[in-house]
Amino acid sequence: MARLQRLATKEDDLVVVHTPINKEEVADREEQYLLLSDKQFATRYNHMLFLPIEFSWNGKKHQIQYNFCTNPYCKWCGTEQMKFDEVKGKPSRYRLSGSGRKKSIICNPDPVESGKGITLNCNSMAVSNWSVADEIARLTRINRTRDVEPDYNFHKDNCFNKTLTPFNELSAFYRQGVTKNNAQVWQCKTCKKKTSLVPNRRQSTTYNQKRNDILPLFAKLLVNKNSISRTCKILEIGVSTYYKKLEWLYQCCLEFLERHETKAFSNKSFREVFINTDKMQYNLNNVRKKGQAGKKYAGIEDNQVQTYVVVSADALSRYVFRADVAYDWEVTLEEIKHDTLLYKEDHLNNFSKKNNRLDFSYYPQEPSPYDNQSEIEYKSELNSFNRRTQYVDGLHVNSTYTTMAHYWLIKQMVQADEWRMISDNDSSIISAFFRVFSKEIRLTNAHHFINIVDKAKPSKKGLEEYEYGNSELLEWGHYKEYKTKNLYRLGFLFLKEQFKTHKFYKEMQVGGNTYKVHACNPIAHPLATRDKGFHEVDCTTDLSSLEPTDIAKMVINITDNSTSSFINQIRRSLSILERPIVTARGDGKSYIYANLNPKYAQYALTILRTYYNFCEPQKTSNSKKLTPAQRMGITDKQYTLKDIIYIR
Repeated sequence: MARLQRLATKEDDLVVVHTPINKEEVADREEQYLLLSDKQFATRYNHMLFLPIEFSWNGKKHQIQYNFCTNPYCKWCGTEQMKFDEVKGKPSRYRLSGSGRKKSIICNPDPVESGKGITLNCNSMAVSNWSVADEIARLTRINRTRDVEPDYNFHKDNCFNKTLTPFNELSAFYRQGVTKNNAQVWQCKTCKKKTSLVPNRRQSTTYNQKRNDILPLFAKLLVNKNSISRTCKILEIGVSTYYKKLEWLYQCCLEFLERHETKAFSNKSFREVFINTDKMQYNLNNVRKKGQAGKKYAGIEDNQVQTYVVVSADALSRYVFRADVAYDWEVTLEEIKHDTLLYKEDHLNNFSKKNNRLDFSYYPQEPSPYDNQSEIEYKSELNSFNRRTQYVDGLHVNSTYTTMAHYWLIKQMVQADEWRMISDNDSSIISAFFRVFSKEIRLTNAHHFINIVDKAKPSKKGLEEYEYGNSELLEWGHYKEYKTKNLYRLGFLFLKEQFKTHKFYKEMQVGGNTYKVHACNPIAHPLATRDKGFHEVDCTTDLSSLEPTDIAKMVINITDNSTSSFINQIRRSLSILERPIVTARGDGKSYIYANLNPKYAQYALTILRTYYNFCEPQKTSNSKKLTPAQRMGITDKQYTLKDIIYIR
């Protein structure tokens, strides 16, 4: 029988990241910290750049190493660092470049000219593999629940049968009926102590929940843009109760997703998946902690901090795979200080740091004897760090790291032979995709498309282009004597004609050989939309081995409607994530409804994603109303909020 669940914590070790630094290196860092300048110290430990990080997840060991070339047209794309010992000078595939702590890896020419292709002197930003693994652990943890394991005491202190329990010696106990939650009550035959068991999921889905009758209405108000204060008035509850109910509903959604999403995807495979990824930005209200009042703390709330949400959805069914807030509310500044003192992270290059994913990756230390940092620079850093302690707990995460972990987890969840990625021209999204799917890109099983939209275009202009584009496409089909009037079919046929001559790449001559490079040559998509009008499509990966028909089949499906639809739903449905409103004076924007802690934004997003995927039907091309989960093929029914709350 399934037990009651609780939210996972760090102590559960769902993902165990194996520390890549042994005790000898820790001791060496302690010694060298006082003997070397900060630059010399960082260089000494540059071996972390290409060091694979190992971690355990779901009973299996995984390794990641994402520092390599990310240009699909380059010969070194997705290949590990290598030293050519047989060549004079012993050159390597990559060299390190850049000033300060931020470094890039540059592709060197192939010294032995082996195989096909050419190196393109590419510049790829170096990342911390350790930090990527930690972000994977974080995203796994916040989306999982664990069984509640109560610690029972079935006997009084002076009972001589203390070692006996109803689980190992049933004859030593009486049955004393059940509680209001249908859980069994046991009584020791010797000391007469009565003990109530914690109910299982079938016996009670609302154990320890007062006012559980309000949960369905609470959920409806949440996903229909009711503010916190208004919800509290309607339900006659306090703010603390509101957040407890929010956490409970979040836990219900995680349990529901474990049964109806994770298990469903594990039993289903896809030939081809179109993933559309976009980032949403909102401003977090920074509020002083309790006890931080007074004139010397004035003005803290004026600093609005940008917080990012990474959203990925299936472009065809609009099923939202993940929606992750780039914020770690579990990390503490004390942990940052401990890691800095232990690993000397203030003197390391960014790619060597454990906490490089965080906006405060180390605790400022007093300049060492040979440090190049001045006392003024140190005090400025320390003041910034101390000021951050007055804000809400947790730290913002670099969205590139969140996106890499986001893609890694989608790749583990969805079983697909071929991957098609759609995004705007966001370098952090593109870089994350090229790193996580590097093997598939080299095997030409993954391709990336850029959806280019003019966001400044007025909606009226978009509607005009939509009507004009449809009429032009129908006229073209009539001219070509195609019998169909289906716009999707005509769009495919139009693209098929175009790709007989149109190329996303260009050819270059080097040493008598011809090589391909990305041409930045987008093509106009034949199907305009009502709100955006015409848009263009570019491809950053090599499609030269495919026929025009195959390319047209992919490009006709390139659109950002799936993420745009969900992000608009976020803005319209969740009051804490709505767009800023204009102040009464009209002299600026107000973020009055923005939440104080991104943890609750993650809770609300997961609840909305579950409701959106499994409960909200949308019209399909054949006018049938189906939920995204039904269209994705992982369920055959439409669920309700009660199904989610009561784990049906």
